[in-house]
Amino acid sequence: MKNNLNKNFFTLLICSFLFSPVLFGGNEDRVGSAGASHLLINPWARGSAFGDAGIANMTGIEATFTNVAGLASTDKTQIKFNYSNWMGNAGIALNSAGFAQRINESSVFSVSVQSLNYGDIPITTVANPEGNIGFFSPRANIFNVAYAKEFSSSISGGINFKVISENISNMKSTGFAIDAGIRYVTGEQDQIKFGIALKNIGPVMKYKGDGLAQQVSYISTGFIGTLENRSATYEMPSLLSIGGSYDFIFTDKNKLNVAFGFTANSFSKDQLRLGFDYAMTAEKMAFNLRGGFVYENGIFDAENRSNALLGPTAGFSIDALVGKSKSALGLEYCARFAGVFGIIHTIGATISLK
Repeated sequence: MKNNLNKNFFTLLICSFLFSPVLFGGNEDRVGSAGASHLLINPWARGSAFGDAGIANMTGIEATFTNVAGLASTDKTQIKFNYSNWMGNAGIALNSAGFAQRINESSVFSVSVQSLNYGDIPITTVANPEGNIGFFSPRANIFNVAYAKEFSSSISGGINFKVISENISNMKSTGFAIDAGIRYVTGEQDQIKFGIALKNIGPVMKYKGDGLAQQVSYISTGFIGTLENRSATYEMPSLLSIGGSYDFIFTDKNKLNVAFGFTANSFSKDQLRLGFDYAMTAEKMAFNLRGGFVYENGIFDAENRSNALLGPTAGFSIDALVGKSKSALGLEYCARFAGVFGIIHTIGATISLK
């Protein structure tokens, strides 16, 4: 039975590598034409420092962004909080929180939420172009409910349901999307991993609200009424990611994980990802040093670059193992570089109970 599962997985993996660039290849002509772009932001520090290359090896709540199949490796209970100053000096706050719980020997359930707060913006109108009539606070939120299951000692899969909302003072858009992923682990010490993830698949979104209506008057007839404008629909930024990783195990207390990934974006340029994670463990402490790079066509061309992020990422985490069960209490940090916007800092805390 296990051999059949392994053969089926490798068949799926090979087909995905061969056909994904054709079916989901990045289209430079469509850059910026999708909406809900905050779905592409990794809110978690550990995976972001890794260059989002953890498609095959990321576990726990962080896996709900890169590849939800990794959620199945959660030990028992995990709670996570992260904060990012998104786009550096732009004054945008990204807050994230998540909770994961193992519900039986093979299944894990999680709930998480991400919220982008763009700050207070002055309200202006034709009659009051200078403002001084109040403020509004645009927001973008994502609510996630995920489920992952271990089908065997080697294969796990998962699915993540998302509710997306965007709003300003007088308009709002709400949508729904699904992520799905599968992961394969092999090797004498489970040091080889492969993963595939399909993300942000859902119907189009559309803005609604009072902001689309305005008072008009016709001088010739004297008629005064309300003109209702129509809002165009927009698609979500769907993508397909494929990745692998390998653990170089030096001793029982030191190892280096090297991961690679390829992301085929439907509405932007394709991306290649490379990540490194060096782990050191002691009796009651664990320290991880991470780095990564995300490459896409034109990333080194400042004049024609279509991505605000320059590519390199870095970060670390420190976990203290407490109690007889060695539950982990951890702090994490990531730095992403956004050119003229400055450095994006992500900090957070993780509680992992065993």
